[in-house]
Amino acid sequence: MIVDQQQFSEKENILTRLLADEYGIHGTLSKLPGHNDNFLIIQPDGKRYVYKLANVDESTDFLELEQLAVETLASADLGLNLPLHVRTKKGMIESVSSALRGEPTIQGRLLEFIDGKTWFEAGAVKEGQRLDLGRRLAQITSVLATVNHPAIQRSHRWDLTKASVLHKNVKLVKSASRRALLEQTFLRYNAGALPFLDALPHSLIHNDLNDENLLVTKGRVSGILDFGDCLSNPTICELAIALAYVLLDEPDPFTAGAQIITSYHELRPLQVGELEVLFPLICGRLAVSLTVAAEHRLIDPDRSEWFVTEDRAWKALEYYMTVDPLTAAQQLASGTDLNVFSDHSGDIPHEELLKQRQFHFSNALSLSYDEPLTFVRGNAQFLYDDRQRPYLDLYNNVCHVGHCHPRVAAAGYEQMQRLNTNTRYLYHGLTEYAQRLCKTLPSDLQFCFFVNSGTEANELALRLAQVHTGQKDLLVMDGAYHGHTTTMIDISPYKFMGKGGSGHPKEWVHMVPIPDGYRGPFKGQDREAGVAYGNEVGRIVSSIERPIAGFIAESLPSCGGQIIPPVGYLETAFRHVRAVGGVCIVDEVPVGFGRVGTHFWGFELQDVVPDIVVMGKPIGNGHPMAAVVTTPEIADSFAASGMEFFATFGGNPVSCAIGMAVLDVIRDENLQEHALNVGTLLKDGLRGIMDKHSLIGDVRGVGLFIGVELVRNHKTLEPATEEATALINGLRQRGVLTSTDGLYGNVIKIKPPLVITKTDAEMAITIFDDALSQV
Repeated sequence: MIVDQQQFSEKENILTRLLADEYGIHGTLSKLPGHNDNFLIIQPDGKRYVYKLANVDESTDFLELEQLAVETLASADLGLNLPLHVRTKKGMIESVSSALRGEPTIQGRLLEFIDGKTWFEAGAVKEGQRLDLGRRLAQITSVLATVNHPAIQRSHRWDLTKASVLHKNVKLVKSASRRALLEQTFLRYNAGALPFLDALPHSLIHNDLNDENLLVTKGRVSGILDFGDCLSNPTICELAIALAYVLLDEPDPFTAGAQIITSYHELRPLQVGELEVLFPLICGRLAVSLTVAAEHRLIDPDRSEWFVTEDRAWKALEYYMTVDPLTAAQQLASGTDLNVFSDHSGDIPHEELLKQRQFHFSNALSLSYDEPLTFVRGNAQFLYDDRQRPYLDLYNNVCHVGHCHPRVAAAGYEQMQRLNTNTRYLYHGLTEYAQRLCKTLPSDLQFCFFVNSGTEANELALRLAQVHTGQKDLLVMDGAYHGHTTTMIDISPYKFMGKGGSGHPKEWVHMVPIPDGYRGPFKGQDREAGVAYGNEVGRIVSSIERPIAGFIAESLPSCGGQIIPPVGYLETAFRHVRAVGGVCIVDEVPVGFGRVGTHFWGFELQDVVPDIVVMGKPIGNGHPMAAVVTTPEIADSFAASGMEFFATFGGNPVSCAIGMAVLDVIRDENLQEHALNVGTLLKDGLRGIMDKHSLIGDVRGVGLFIGVELVRNHKTLEPATEEATALINGLRQRGVLTSTDGLYGNVIKIKPPLVITKTDAEMAITIFDDALSQV
């Protein structure tokens, strides 16, 4: 299709002279459709050419690459018509308008015109044409894989490996339902394709074999147009891009796609990994096309050639998002001998697995969400269910540096092959890990005890305090949770004051108010509020008739509602506790190891040094390990009691190797600073939608420790408990995992793996916005 000849612009007049001067060509010019300014030239004798204006960011290297790709394909003698370059009178592949005339510079290249109908223009497609396309794509891929040139490492907005960059354009789409559709598409791309692309074969690809760049003659692919976007990419991207467009008008796209893939696979055998990322890549390319269209609509909504595929792409995505990734991959791979996701699919159907769980486990072991999920694998910030649907994990603080981090997994595996024993023997890993862990803490904290869980660590911390002081009574924070053993339940108001609990503390347990600057009696986050809450600890200390063993507090109360204690709270509280000989214990299980962003430990936000620090969960990135670190004085008191301490598995070589790998990853991937940057973006974004959603009473947090409190009334602060439950289920349906906590179950807790990206944060904000609109 050729756009009607328009009145010559200044640029076209300059181009007419350039063609005469540089090539000796005279003829009429007509603008061609597409995103760039390309022109058809028809000479008086009927011979035709295409002049492609160079983009402003195109260097000579890029033009050389384009020429090399075309000439390499031409020399392969595949029977394809190709847009070969026409050299200037000086033998150059590029031309530049004369600057001597004082005219704007025009730079580009002249190409031979290729005749034929495009795939789109050819209409209804039969199986033979699809099979031919598959063979052609395999041939093209194999030939281009031989091309090497410095410019192949280029990138641009149509680089499929950088599709997430265009996520920012989702907000330009006016329809809320279509924005939600794009969010789902980008989630599938980000989780289902992007993390696995580096491990796949790479080569030069055409990068735009769409239904307007494939020419068809008598049911066979006869030519290829427009090599201007070629670059190095995962080789499978070539097939994905072609399928994204040629399947748009297919009534049964998966059957049609399978036919193309079958013939492709016969000539260029695919890897299982390539087939597993193919569907999310197809969807990702359509998302790129639609977000670019949204941007172009702001520039010139009447330029129809920019929106040729838009309606068809929306229709395709609406259907694709109803198909789970496992089914899509299996259908697309049906004509090959490859078994996709064989290592990542549940052997037992979801319903049967649920029945087995109910038969063997008590209902006390609860499941998340109204519709429970079956997960079969994890990767970084994502979890994948038994149909390979991805979920962005926003609250699993156990997998601190990402689900299944390869360095952490490798460290455990390698050590397991060499040695695993216990702390009654000497081995390097134990002392090395203790030294590295203590370097992250104030110098007074230097004696380590390694155990297997946060519960066990808190048990030990309590025992240390009681042995050191000779006392039993303990101060605990309202809403706190420290573990699941009998003693830990006794000191966890979250449990004993909650459903199924006794409703009151043991006589030796004394509750102090949770330092909640939003809901509590002292408002705000300033020092005045912090000191007031700290003095409440002093008031309760003075009311206890017996000496106390100490005070245990989460540095940032998590189960209590993702609380950020006001400045000065722990400093004041610790002073009161130490004044009567008590020990100050900080539970860092939910927030340690850089989560707060500005510091490595949560207690550092309060500028205090505890006597005992308890660590768990993130310490092993999912491996069962925990630690207690204390002062020499408390460690000496414990040893002087005469009772040996021994934990069979605590501090074993495998756990130490894993612990050191976690520290390495936090350092090498700069995850503490990353937590601050992404957490700030996420927190600010959630605050930005507060005015739109009256249910949001407060958004609070530091780093990637964030709470969103829902209330029905901003004055009375009536908790919106049912609405919070509805919200987390709505988020789950949209592919985002969160949970509720707080004294009233109305706080959405956000504590994701530290590796979530800014794109993930932006996506989460949009999905929160959409889900809240439906509550």
